[in-house]
This record gives sequence, structure tokens and C-alpha cells, in this order.
Amino acid sequence: MHPDVSADLAELDTTLKTVESVLDVEELRRRIDELEHQAADPELWNDQDHAQQVTSQLSYAQGDLRRVEKLRERLDDMPVLYELAEEEEGAGAESALADADAERASLRADIEMLEVRTLLSGEFDKRDAVVNIRSGAGGIDAADWAEMLMRMYIRWAEKHGYGVEVYDTSYAEEAGIKSTTFVVKTPYAYGTLSIEQGTHRLVRISPFDNQGRRQTSFAEVEVLPVVETTDHIEIPEGDIRVDVYRSSGPGGQSVNTTDSAVRLTHIPTGVVVTCQNEKSQLQNKVAAMKVLQAKLLERKRQEEKAAMEELGAGGNASWGNQMRSYVLHPYQMVKDLRTEYEVNNPTAVLDGDIDGFIESGIRWRMSEQA
Repeated sequence: MHPDVSADLAELDTTLKTVESVLDVEELRRRIDELEHQAADPELWNDQDHAQQVTSQLSYAQGDLRRVEKLRERLDDMPVLYELAEEEEGAGAESALADADAERASLRADIEMLEVRTLLSGEFDKRDAVVNIRSGAGGIDAADWAEMLMRMYIRWAEKHGYGVEVYDTSYAEEAGIKSTTFVVKTPYAYGTLSIEQGTHRLVRISPFDNQGRRQTSFAEVEVLPVVETTDHIEIPEGDIRVDVYRSSGPGGQSVNTTDSAVRLTHIPTGVVVTCQNEKSQLQNKVAAMKVLQAKLLERKRQEEKAAMEELGAGGNASWGNQMRSYVLHPYQMVKDLRTEYEVNNPTAVLDGDIDGFIESGIRWRMSEQA
């Protein structure tokens, strides 16, 4: 095996050992045994909320263990792949060596991504994420841009095998969307996607301008942690106004023939949440309440953070609102304005290839907080 390959595998081994240490694999196994014992108790489902917490924690812990064990297994197999490549002759040797190099590059990316995950130690980082996207300045192009961003994040989740549930989409009159709310369901979804919060700017030749002029459009991305029963966000019933209406799709078409869509207004703050994902009125109300609680929890956190900063206890954590530019004309580039990370393939990025931006963003945030 070439010395450079040996050195690279040794470096990957060191990184993976650090990840295994941070995750504390032995403690993880002990925790899984304990949760499996609780899950097997027939009395568990007498308390639905507690049962869901136990099964959710078990699923998360099992996922973490599987992920790190699989990476260790792949790393242990790497020397064998190179040995097999050396035993081949002619064109077969070149092909086998190329396959081994490709697996090593893939393994490095996966280990580095898990390493970044170990940097997510915030209070809510382990949670699922509520993602809100709203079109901004730019008229019909901005509405189209908001829909492109929605697709980008959903494609990213699908590529990783993460669950997505769309709660609400408000379609614009001509094309695109005014806003959307969806949940990404996977461990650490909030910690991972929270770096995406801010204003995203698109520069392109407008497909809606018959003179083919360049247009700049903006859309706002908001990422919130899904609220759990332990968060103590109590909302008095009298503080909420509930409106029900008929769900509608693109072009104003009726999605539902009954008034199943729900709009919740939190009267003291004016926060409004809607849900119309084609389920029953009761299910839509429950989903809307989760989003409302998430918004109020984030509001509470921001108020506490502002109070701490006023007392001098907080850092200068203002990252700026406009965080990424996507330029399709006159040149091709996507650039993060905080990390300086850039890619010259906007098509791949808009198809969900955003792991590089997320990874560099999380590392940047950690350095800013240090």
C-alpha cells in the first residue's frame, strides 16, 4: 500500500477514534440496553407521551450506534481493498485501485460529517427541525425562488433518507409559493439545519421577464426545533384564535372539500400559523399547535439571549441576515457570505447537494462561539 494511502487511513482512524470517544460508544450500548428494557415493559404505553419519548430516544441511540459501527467496519476493510487491488493485473488493477480510492474519499466525507455532528451540543440540536420558507423582495421571481429552496431542502433530506412532512404551503398566484412549513425528521435535524437560517439571494435571468433581464430575488429561511412535552411552553386557550377554512392548492384549486385547514393566531404576540396538509381538522390543529409552540419557544430563547447580552453575558453573535448568494448569471456560483465556502455548480446545490455548506457553516459557528 502506498505510504500516502497508509498515512491517510491513519489520519481517518484518529478522527474516527475521536468521534467514538465523544459519542462514548460503550455508554451508548448501555443506554440502548436500558431503553430496550423500558420499551419492552407492557405498562409503558399507559403514559403515551413518556412512551413516545422512550421509543424516540431508542431509535436515535440505535441510529448513532449503527452509524459509527458501520464507519469503523468500512475503515477496517480499506487495507483489504488496497491489497486486492495490488493483486490484480493490467486494466483490472487500475479499476480496482480507482474503486478503492473512491471508497476512501466517500469514507472520509462520511467520517467528517459525523465529526461535525459531534460539534452539535446545543440544548435543542438533537431535535427534528421545523423549516419555514417565505418569499421576499422580487415579486413572482421571489415566489419561484422560495419554491426552489423548498425543493432543495426536501431533496437534501431525501438523499439522506430523512423523513419530511409538509404542514402547509401557500401558493402564489402566478408561480411559486408565498410560504411553506415542513418538518425534517431525523436525529440532529435542528442542529444541522439551523445554520441555514437567514436570507438567501438568487441572481439570474428571469424566466418571467419577456425582455430577458437579470433579476435579484430574496427568500427567508427560518429553522426551529420541534417542541417536546418537556419544554414548558404553556399557551392559555384564551390566547389563541382558531380559524378553519378550506385547503387550497396551486392556482386556487380546492384540495379538500371540507373546512379542514386550520389557522392559529397567538393573540398576545400576533404570531400566525397555518396547517393544511390534507388531513382532518383535528390533525391539522395538532400540527399547527406544534409549529406555534416552536415559534414561541424560539421567541422566548431570543428574548432570554438578548437579556443576557444586555447584561454583558453574551457574545456578539449577530451573523448578518443575508447569508448566501446563488448566482446563475452572468457566471455560475453559490457562495456562503459567512464562511466564504463556494461551489461553481448551482445546479447540484439546488438539487440538494448542500452538505459542504452545512459542514463549513457548523465549523464556522463553533469558531465564532469559541
